[in-house]
Amino acid sequence: QVQLVESGGGLVQPGGSLRLSCAASGTIFAIYDASWYRQIPGKQRELVANITRGRMTNVADSVKGRFTISRDIVKKILYLQMDNLKSEDTAVYYCKVADSWGQGTRVTVSS
Repeated sequence: QVQLVESGGGLVQPGGSLRLSCAASGTIFAIYDASWYRQIPGKQRELVANITRGRMTNVADSVKGRFTISRDIVKKILYLQMDNLKSEDTAVYYCKVADSWGQGTRVTVSS
């Protein structure tokens, strides 16, 4: 079973940046695909970005060119670099590895 702990959320002004981290334990991290999702209250959770075990990446059209997913296999950490943040990026962000989810970290983009 995978245990996941996210961090790095917070309040940021429009145009600012944040880097989210997701620390994994309890598994061989490198063998799984990994993803970031986000959820706005009242809406369904949506896929933001994913990275395969072969390090192929994919990001949603809404964040393309602004968000980057990466991971450190040795440290077993998944990252989401978020640049040029917009108010519509405000959400709770979750990481997912295999069938396990983190607890979520809140990102608020507001002036």
